[in-house]
Amino acid sequence: MRNTAKLTTAVLAAGALTFGLTACGSGKSSASHDYSGPLVVAASPVPHAEILNFVEKNLAKKAGLDLQVKEFTDYITPNTATEDGSVDANYFQNQPYLDDFNKKRGTHIVPVVTVHLEPLGLYSHKVKKADELKSGATVAVPNDAVNEGRALKLLADNGLITLKSGAGNDATPEDIAKNPKHLQFKEVEAAQTPRSLDDVDAAVVNGNYAISAGLKPAKDALVLESAKNNPYGNFLAVKKGNENDPRVKKLAKLLTSPEVKKFIEDKYQGSVIPSF
Repeated sequence: MRNTAKLTTAVLAAGALTFGLTACGSGKSSASHDYSGPLVVAASPVPHAEILNFVEKNLAKKAGLDLQVKEFTDYITPNTATEDGSVDANYFQNQPYLDDFNKKRGTHIVPVVTVHLEPLGLYSHKVKKADELKSGATVAVPNDAVNEGRALKLLADNGLITLKSGAGNDATPEDIAKNPKHLQFKEVEAAQTPRSLDDVDAAVVNGNYAISAGLKPAKDALVLESAKNNPYGNFLAVKKGNENDPRVKKLAKLLTSPEVKKFIEDKYQGSVIPSF
């Protein structure tokens, strides 16, 4: 049986309240260091939960790991749930995003092991090539700081815009130095970028949301991030202090096993790339 659950806002609110009153949630408090019971991991549905479910079904029992997967469709709750102890770990994000999240929200989440890269891509229902975008075309980009900067870098790397010198991971349209096509940018929640494709000329979409929407990054993207020297690998993460949880160590080893590498390569065909 797959130990997967969809969390609603009500359930999360109840979990947070319970943690506030008892110092523990469905995971264990880092203060108590009680590492008994199942390891509860928050994950985006695709590909993170799919990879974890492969581990749970095929590898965890033999390794003596009781793994439970909880799916989230946003990029905020997995970290806040890990911080408050509602879950033990999460698997959905990259280092620039986590750095920005910890800084802005005062959380204490740390990476454990990097597993894969989901190349960011530019997609369109209206043109077949990036250079076919007309003057004044509207491009949807994720509205969170890190993914927007990453999207703009993708466009810059492919000659559609030029960013100002020194523009970093938190670049915004204001950091564009040259925009020869006079592109207009529509900032939307990352999860909504695939749905925006009918309303804009093109959209920059995170790999997991592209796959969930039925897009094939390796085939459908007009331009796609290179995996070489890419800082956006996705990793297993925990609240600081729980890095030595023996359950987390078991999962980290399984997530970087030859079996998981083969699963990723066979299932995602280059749309998700192992980082180990």
